[in-house]
Amino acid sequence: MSSEHWIRTLSGSSQAPDHTSVLVLQVLRPGSFLTAVDSGLLSALQPAQMSVSWFLSSPAGTSVTGTGLVLSYSSTDPVPGACNMEFNLEVDPNVYVRYNLYETTIHFAPANLGSDRGVTPPPCDASTGADTRWRLQYDVYQYFLPENDLSQHSLFSAIQADGVVVLTLSFTELTLAAFTSIPGQGVVYSVVVRDPLLNSSASYLPVHTYACSFASTLDNCRTLGRTSTKVLFTLTGLAGLFVCFFGHRFFKCELFCMGFGFAAFFFFVLITRTAELDYNLRLVLSAVIGVLGGVVLVMSWWRFGSVMACVVVVGLMLGFLVASLVLFTPLGDLDVFRRSDVVFWVTFCSVLLVVPLFFVRWPREGNILTCGVLGAYAVVLAVNAYVYTSLSYITLNILKRFLNSNFSAAFTDVPFQTIDFVMITVWVVLGVGGIVLQLHRERTRPFFPPSPYLMWQQERERRETNVLDPSHHFPSLPNRLLARVQQLSQRKEAVGEHTPLLL
Repeated sequence: MSSEHWIRTLSGSSQAPDHTSVLVLQVLRPGSFLTAVDSGLLSALQPAQMSVSWFLSSPAGTSVTGTGLVLSYSSTDPVPGACNMEFNLEVDPNVYVRYNLYETTIHFAPANLGSDRGVTPPPCDASTGADTRWRLQYDVYQYFLPENDLSQHSLFSAIQADGVVVLTLSFTELTLAAFTSIPGQGVVYSVVVRDPLLNSSASYLPVHTYACSFASTLDNCRTLGRTSTKVLFTLTGLAGLFVCFFGHRFFKCELFCMGFGFAAFFFFVLITRTAELDYNLRLVLSAVIGVLGGVVLVMSWWRFGSVMACVVVVGLMLGFLVASLVLFTPLGDLDVFRRSDVVFWVTFCSVLLVVPLFFVRWPREGNILTCGVLGAYAVVLAVNAYVYTSLSYITLNILKRFLNSNFSAAFTDVPFQTIDFVMITVWVVLGVGGIVLQLHRERTRPFFPPSPYLMWQQERERRETNVLDPSHHFPSLPNRLLARVQQLSQRKEAVGEHTPLLL
């Protein structure tokens, strides 16, 4: 006689939009109940048992919205969560999700092999042979909800949608998986346990998260984005638009913007890892340091006139974006990068340092290329401050890895939907337009503007050596100021004749 296991799945959560709430699921057997989100229970039927009953209630006694599903499994199917040693239920088919600013982690109890009704299930940890649960494999599925859509309809439709397998866990690995957190973006995770020997499978309960809270009074899912962040990135977008089309022409402004971004980014990483300060305070301090960094870069060019040194800094900025873009692709999710920080950072730094070599041979073209690419990307970041787009995670994933030592284990998959393709088009159009315009406008001009300080030195030497120049006989500004001070401090001579008249 076969044994059937019935799973009652319910989608209801304090994270879900509108009036969806926490649900309580209770089996007829006393003491077997669960109060949770995205919750379910598994009941093993006894011989000759023809029915099983569940009771469903809302803790607050209010009306809630939910969806339910009943599945039956045979004796050849794996039993999800049957080897639970961590969670409250004896057999727990649920997937538990946790999230923070950096990563979202799902965790579930191991499964066991199926058995007939009334037969004692096989032991979980007696051995690791091919006839035990250790042959089971776990496929982790991920499904992204439509971007910027927090509706109930979107959530409940996603429960029935087909996800994408992003990870397969074997018996040698822990039953958990980590993903990058995307606040405000709905994601559904599901786990299917497979028995390769019997070619059977069973599903855990799907779980969803928005990586944010609908109940928070500040920065909840509907009002994500602090005002300080929006102000900073709006100004960054405006500056980026200017640099995209006029950066090389106004070289000092470009250097200030590049120095600002370079200094602000690394100071934000430093202060976040070393001090427990409020986010807004960290942002303000980073902006102040960014201004100082921009001024230092401009003054170094103004004083020393070393264009190549400044352009190398600009090249490092482009190298940072290129390296981030390379590791934003599926290449960044390879096990060799997820399991070894050394391999990841060596690869990242190699790409970052190779890009500036292009600037040594073609400094003007490289500088204009950087203006177009980085300036257009700054516009994308400004749009992201108001409307979510996955392109912001090109650099945000690197920032998270800088700030969180455990982020390397997280998958960095992000959704690519309509808004993302629109923003890619905007990025390409702005970047190509800015590069072509600047190359055309600068083709007859000098490669780089001369240093104002060096020009002043040359002009001073010319005045000192060229006696035919009228300015050669004109006192310098310091001498004129000194003469003026002496006039104010000395006593005036009396006006009139001081010598006797000659007879």
